[in-house]
Amino acid sequence: MKINPEVIKALKAHKPVVALESTIISHGMPYPKNVKCALMVEKVIRENGAVPATVGIINGEPIVGMTPSEIEKFGKTKGIAKVSRRDIPYITAMKKWGATTVSATMIFAALAGIEFFVTGGIGGAQKGVQHTFDISADLDELAKTNVTVICAGPKAILDLPVTLELLESKGVPVIGYNTECLPAFYTRTSKFKVDYNAKTPLDIAKIHKMKRAYKLDGGILVTNPIPQKYAMDEKVINKAIKQAQAEMEKKGIKGKDETPFLLARIVELTKGDSLDTNIQLVLNNAKLGAQIAKAYCALKK
Repeated sequence: MKINPEVIKALKAHKPVVALESTIISHGMPYPKNVKCALMVEKVIRENGAVPATVGIINGEPIVGMTPSEIEKFGKTKGIAKVSRRDIPYITAMKKWGATTVSATMIFAALAGIEFFVTGGIGGAQKGVQHTFDISADLDELAKTNVTVICAGPKAILDLPVTLELLESKGVPVIGYNTECLPAFYTRTSKFKVDYNAKTPLDIAKIHKMKRAYKLDGGILVTNPIPQKYAMDEKVINKAIKQAQAEMEKKGIKGKDETPFLLARIVELTKGDSLDTNIQLVLNNAKLGAQIAKAYCALKK
């Protein structure tokens, strides 16, 4: 595993570092918007006092803290594999390129000593899970890997109540940032409640610290509502999601191909609005993630 010297230096000095995934670069957006977004997210993290560490696999080598040129190559390269925990041994052994999902990013972040990770939304239980048993590896990773994940909630395409039940059964606390409701990715609210409402980045840092102090393995899920001015209309996005899911079922798309198809089709159905919302929620999460990491480092002094 290659760790960027800047990241190593920050970790040794006990300065805040925030991990970022690379699936959003290779599978979430078209080039060059994907590269622009990735660099914007890193910029927001720096502006809020932390060091960004974008994670990806290039020619079989996991990289924690990709350089701008590596991010550019990543954004241009076609056919990069989407890598979860299951895929890491194959992708690294066969010297392939891999875009890290939430679970894989958590693994490499933890190996590098990074305790905070910013993403758009986590995976979870797909709709119809009672028949398909289609559950993202993200949930198991949150149950056992010691990284706090900051997101805008589970992806809106998921079965949210089942996802919450699974997180509860795995002992993963779901913290709302200034909200009692679970954000639903594109929208600020849903019908479902979070476990706890934390009012400040310092509050979340304190919760993270106590989880580590009591050696309670596993992550914390911080759900951060998208700013109101960027949130989508609930009826519009729900209509697009239902249509995309119907088309996916008709095409017989399964497994890890589901989420990329759904998100891409939703972008088409919303005429690009969902992509713009996606970018804004990631930027918003990056700001909060950096603030939490910075507060945690201050607590440890």
